Amino acid sequence: MDLRVFYTKIREATELIPGDFAVLVSRETPDGGKPGVMSEASKAIAARMLVEGRARLATPGEVETFRSLESDMRLKAEREAAPARLQVAVLSDKDIEALQAGRPNKSKDSK
Repeated sequence: MDLRVFYTKIREATELIPGDFAVLVSRETPDGGKPGVMSEASKAIAARMLVEGRARLATPGEVETFRSLESDMRLKAEREAAPARLQVAVLSDKDIEALQAGRPNKSKDSK
């Protein structure tokens, strides 16, 4: 393939993609590409995949489904990560009294 034609097609495909990112649906390829896998890519990468025949642009319904699944997975990941961010401190009675009085406790047994 002539490189000028190839890059001209990529430029034309880039102009057809609205926004900075595109949701793509993969096509089956001879090198093992699985059909029907949705992903999001930058405009430049999406245009190249379209020209190479590796993917197609997702329909509005597919985009909505993809965004919904992506949102659900993000919420699930945040819930799973929340316990790791939990911080626990053990305070003695002296430490609590010092905090309530507004002054730090300087005893050796507190940390």
